[in-house]
Amino acid sequence: MAHGGPAWEVIRRDPEVDGLFSGAMDNDSRLMAKAVVETCGGAFVGLSSVTDVGGRSGTMGKAITEAFPNLEYTVLDQPNIVDGLVGSERLKFVGGDMFVEIPPADAILLKWVLHDWSDEKCIDILKRSKEAVSGRGGIGKVIIIDVVVGNQPDDHRSTETQLFWDMLMMTYDAKERDEKEWEKLFVDAGFSGYKIISHLGLRSLIEVYP
Repeated sequence: MAHGGPAWEVIRRDPEVDGLFSGAMDNDSRLMAKAVVETCGGAFVGLSSVTDVGGRSGTMGKAITEAFPNLEYTVLDQPNIVDGLVGSERLKFVGGDMFVEIPPADAILLKWVLHDWSDEKCIDILKRSKEAVSGRGGIGKVIIIDVVVGNQPDDHRSTETQLFWDMLMMTYDAKERDEKEWEKLFVDAGFSGYKIISHLGLRSLIEVYP
């Protein structure tokens, strides 16, 4: 509110703020993509398609399609973000609204998306994601890359950092979540199960099954 409105509204209306935010997210995706491919690449084995929700300029998608050459990758983001971006044969950009419809794929990727939203909004996003993967031949799933508070036993410094992020996300009317809070979201959105893979530093990769 210090800039005269909610954070997402300020980012949308101020090109300078949007540029700083986009640059930060691209840098994060560049580092995260390397970690995901090297330590959690099994999450993408056997998939033929992925939709990256909120994938912005496709930094994550470029790294993943290089590592998995048979994978078709779609980046969904707001039209003003993806308009004019040039994809490739296996990487395309789609403008849309994740609260309305998500392009179908074997897997829906939500990297650092859900911690930006309240529980109610997260359930809406997860329901749209479930619709997008349902009926994908038994392999459909949602892949979440986000903080799971307290998932690193005996590492107090990491937990402190996770809680710092929790305080920051309160300014977005959002929060970081522990495993029980994540589980409740998945149940409320109608999912049947999940698996947490903790190999990404402060964040974890979570597979969620329809």
